[in-house]
Amino acid sequence: MNKATTLTKEKSAAQTTANIGNDKLAVGAIGTASLLIGCWAVVCLVSGVISSGGPVGLVSNLITAISG
Repeated sequence: MNKATTLTKEKSAAQTTANIGNDKLAVGAIGTASLLIGCWAVVCLVSGVISSGGPVGLVSNLITAISG
């Protein structure tokens, strides 16, 4: 007869809590980085509009840059 051995995996409460804490830290770090990148993009767009002389100037300069 075959004897089957069963492996049981037990996690301690401290290990589970540490894993949850690491997950929250990673989500927070990624969220903060994406927030900073988004704010940087908005600031760049606004400064481009200001330096071009307004939204019409921005679109005009864009068309000039693309057409060559």
